[in-house]
Amino acid sequence: MDLERQIQLLIDNAPQDGITPNLVTAISPVLSAIAQRLRHSQYYILQNSESEWVLTTLSNRANPGLEKHVIYAFSTIQDVSLIPSAGLDPQIVAKPLPVTHILFQLVALEPVDSIVFLETPGQTTHTVEVKRDELQKLMQQQVKQQQKLKQVPPDIA
Repeated sequence: MDLERQIQLLIDNAPQDGITPNLVTAISPVLSAIAQRLRHSQYYILQNSESEWVLTTLSNRANPGLEKHVIYAFSTIQDVSLIPSAGLDPQIVAKPLPVTHILFQLVALEPVDSIVFLETPGQTTHTVEVKRDELQKLMQQQVKQQQKLKQVPPDIA
């Protein structure tokens, strides 16, 4: 599914509350820009039986007290086996999701620091990390920019 169609699905499936569809439209350039830097239009996300995304806690080897919480996004279903702990629980399944939907969801996932996209099938060495706080900042900047464009100058008569 191409990126335009993915964005349109996000807009169409947003709550029709008068705000959310406009918000998704406003941040769509950010979602598209990041998605274009990734190699695939969809990725597989590990989910438990309640459809919650599986979180992995990574520790810094040099400083074990430093941790971050990530979600892995696999380019193929076969790549799930590359992460040793991924296939251990029979309740865990890998579900394909459009890349823009993954990025959109990331902002709402408070305990998550980032999503790690495994870009090259069969390898864990080529990854792209998208940090939640950086994505939030970009989206906030985009919304502010959109609001400025919509404001009518006070001196127009």
